[in-house]
Amino acid sequence: MIGGPHVMDKMAHRIRSADDGSASEAHVHTHNRLFIDGKWVEATGSSHTDVYDPVSGRISGRLIHAGQADLAAAVAASRAGFAAWRRRSAFNRCRIIRSAADLLRERAPHIASLVTREQGKPLKEAAIEIDLAAELLDWCAEEGRRAYGRLIPARGPGISQQVLREPVGPVAAFTPSSFPVSHAVRKIGAALAAGCTMVIKPAEETPETTSALADIFNDAGVPPGVLNLVYGDPAAVSEYLISHPFIRKVSFTGSARAGKNIAALAGIHMKRCTMELGGHAPAFIFDDADIDSAARLLAYSKYRNSGQACASPTRFLIQRGVYKAFTEKFIAEVKRIRVGNGRLSDTTMGPLLSAKRLCAVQALVGDAVERGARIETGGHRIGDAGHFLAPTVLTNVTADMQIMNEEPFGPVALLGVFDTIEEAIEEANRPPYGLASYAFTRSNATASLLSSELETGMLSINHLGLGLPETPYGGVKESGYGSEGGSEAIDDYLVTKFVSHATA
Repeated sequence: MIGGPHVMDKMAHRIRSADDGSASEAHVHTHNRLFIDGKWVEATGSSHTDVYDPVSGRISGRLIHAGQADLAAAVAASRAGFAAWRRRSAFNRCRIIRSAADLLRERAPHIASLVTREQGKPLKEAAIEIDLAAELLDWCAEEGRRAYGRLIPARGPGISQQVLREPVGPVAAFTPSSFPVSHAVRKIGAALAAGCTMVIKPAEETPETTSALADIFNDAGVPPGVLNLVYGDPAAVSEYLISHPFIRKVSFTGSARAGKNIAALAGIHMKRCTMELGGHAPAFIFDDADIDSAARLLAYSKYRNSGQACASPTRFLIQRGVYKAFTEKFIAEVKRIRVGNGRLSDTTMGPLLSAKRLCAVQALVGDAVERGARIETGGHRIGDAGHFLAPTVLTNVTADMQIMNEEPFGPVALLGVFDTIEEAIEEANRPPYGLASYAFTRSNATASLLSSELETGMLSINHLGLGLPETPYGGVKESGYGSEGGSEAIDDYLVTKFVSHATA
């Protein structure tokens, strides 16, 4: 147990107290608004999704699904909006997107409170997410102004040859609940900057948060039809939007399993895709590493958002010479984590999003223990309400354990030992994922070998350097393809047209 039974009892009491305070405010709200063609309209679907409070575990709202008529209206609005938006100058589009960034900063305290209430992460983490989202919008706006084509020297006189970069068209986008603001903004910012329009279906768990985003873009001056927001059954909405002839591109962030279905459907209809899927990130700690820095940074990154991050370090590969020292320091860092209601100022880790996620992580931990893993700390639910799981560290892990092959997407670190760098690289590349990797070493030769041999979309060495607006963000293998950061993010929303013109 973290800190022993006495501390655990205090933790559980603290969580229950926070829950009791929020329960008195709890009301089951009906969310029935969709943002279509520049205005809020009532959803016409006949089904709904229950929205749960992750702190209490109780139903806090009911989200009415979009009907097929709503989806048809959203696509039609997106098509009409595209005809005008693509003709706006890149400079004008930039000004509007920058205005949205400014509004996001102004409304950050309110939106952060919505994120914490709906998703569960601590207010400090929600504020960081919103600040990053505003920076993403600034970056996308400026990159949209620099989406240049080029001239090609012709082989004969009187011939001009040019390459034009044009917006691909209306986009269908799907975002998860783990980072409801920044994941949505990565797609919206890049698409709008390139001149595209969008129908976005965010996660049903965070409707108030993403509805607030729609208000921001509307208030910033985004014209009607350019951004449309719908909620509904994921399978039904994706089937309708992706198969619709007016939709020209698909952007999806979520699990590898769901992403494969989305990509397969898009392939049937020849729609280009950006797929940002799951990961199972290795973190290397070599004998020559700064152990204190590695333990501190990796503990923060691992348990951020309760481990519900696709780029979260999960498989810790520790060289034998520092295994004991790193493990002790890492566990000490984990025991400093304060679990509770994200609205409390001293909370550093909130609940998991849902009871389903909590059960899934517990099942993975249970399977690992049955196969010989050792729980060094955590491994159990905290309290009897909400979706709280103690920050967990497992040692003695082996490749046959389910948790070593399936993304845990929760607050669980898996610590293993290695002797040679070749052995560590083999284990890092073994699973089908390839999103993010981390390494701590003082050796340039080691860093160079990792850079060339790891099958990963992103690698951060001796610090946490992933996810900035100006850097590419995406993976390889079953972690997807395409990028949602850097100049590459805009490229995915542009098509190339070659024009060769011989003067008469």
